[in-house]
Amino acid sequence: MMPDSTAAGSAEGEPLSLWLATAGATSFPELRGTVEVDVAIIGGGVAGLTAALALKRSGRSVAVLEAARIGTGVTGHTTGKVTSLHRLAYTDLARTHGSSAAGTYGLANQAAVEHIAHVVAAENISCGFRRVANYTFAVSGDTLPQLRAEAGLASKLGLPATFTAEVPLPFPVAGAVRFDGQAQIHSVQYLQGLAARVEGDGSFVFEGTRATELQEGTPVKVAAGNGTVLAADAIVATNVPFGDHGRFEALCPPHRSYIVAATVDTPPLDATFISADEPMRSVLTVRLNGMTYLLAGGEGHPAAERVDPASRHASLAAYARSHFGAGPVAYRWSTQDAMPLDGLPYAGPLNPDSRHAFVITGLRKWGLTNGTAAALMLADLLNGTPNGWAPLFDSNRAPARIGTRSEGPTESTPAGSVDRAENHPDGAARQVADLAPADGTVIESAGTSTAYYRDQAGEIHAVSAICTHLGCTVAFNRGERTWDCPCHGSRFDASGKVIQGPATEDLPPRPTS
Repeated sequence: MMPDSTAAGSAEGEPLSLWLATAGATSFPELRGTVEVDVAIIGGGVAGLTAALALKRSGRSVAVLEAARIGTGVTGHTTGKVTSLHRLAYTDLARTHGSSAAGTYGLANQAAVEHIAHVVAAENISCGFRRVANYTFAVSGDTLPQLRAEAGLASKLGLPATFTAEVPLPFPVAGAVRFDGQAQIHSVQYLQGLAARVEGDGSFVFEGTRATELQEGTPVKVAAGNGTVLAADAIVATNVPFGDHGRFEALCPPHRSYIVAATVDTPPLDATFISADEPMRSVLTVRLNGMTYLLAGGEGHPAAERVDPASRHASLAAYARSHFGAGPVAYRWSTQDAMPLDGLPYAGPLNPDSRHAFVITGLRKWGLTNGTAAALMLADLLNGTPNGWAPLFDSNRAPARIGTRSEGPTESTPAGSVDRAENHPDGAARQVADLAPADGTVIESAGTSTAYYRDQAGEIHAVSAICTHLGCTVAFNRGERTWDCPCHGSRFDASGKVIQGPATEDLPPRPTS
């Protein structure tokens, strides 16, 4: 598709990530029948595909199951930054877990940067990989002590860190932490390259294949709609896992963020940026198909909070225009990440008693490196190779205090925009008739909640408004045209099909009248 010709300063571009819009399509088959491999991998994002290729290169056969198309999940909605500088992560991690843990986290992520660089070169993957510096910058001098402390600590931990007052941004900056030798990539092209190298020689990539059940045993059995994978081991790499009895949903509440890609007339910057000040702003530039785009991200919030996505995108578009002279917004999108309460990713056994089922989750919005590091650690574990990162990412570690979590909706207090038909003299039929194209609403009538959506052609679609995961009431996301569960982060398209778990079943259809 071509970029939208929206007026400058508008945040109205198509609700599609730049990476998905410019990557081209994949066409791996759907799983049908029974396949036997050494390792089944559920999820075709960076964690799943990195683990798959590492295992294949070590001599193991693998089968990757992707519910939609490669790259259409969280990795396809990232910023594209490949870096071990995660804002002010090291100060936070050293305070809560100790400097040794902070150092292990940093070296694991820096190793992930180098692994991606190596894979791109060794596997000849065309994904716009380029080396850049990465900065955590501050406009206000009040934040400089924190930046100096972060730079000093990161340098002592063995990371490529310096403090600098020279920051290549087109507006005044007080100072920054700089990491050299970082990178950026076209995230979807990278995943497509990984998938192409995984497929073949006894290994498989399946698209349009949503895993619905995982049974541990000898072998492990992974069931999908029209087939089954039998394997010695399985890895669940789906951002929010299923088959874990719900424990990671409590440990890693979902968090939403927003990004706009706007056209600029200047050459791409040789750096990527994130602000230490609030509101947080993430910035990078990329040149694709003869056009340069500035990506501005931020405006994050817990997924349980109901907000207007249009206002979030508008704020980012205004920032891009005022600070970088950006023109029209060509693409706008959002993403939803699992945020570990204790700040560390999880990689290891799916459940405390699991011996052959493993998980990767809680990548804290830095999935390209955290997901890569976690995948490499699990590949070592399955190959019987010691890995020094394993204790840090331990999926069975003692949980953080759940009481520190901001309270959100629960099954007993479902959230969502619910309208009761009895509050309207004309009843539900009139409410549905008044829906504008590309809009949706949830209406409760006679104790039943129904989600109604009117498509661009004017046709009404109706599905149950009760999330198939644990029974919360979904709400309509106008910016993405999706039904979102505020409790545990499941998302469904406008017709009720699952697009993000932990739900594995679609919203059942309902009569439209």
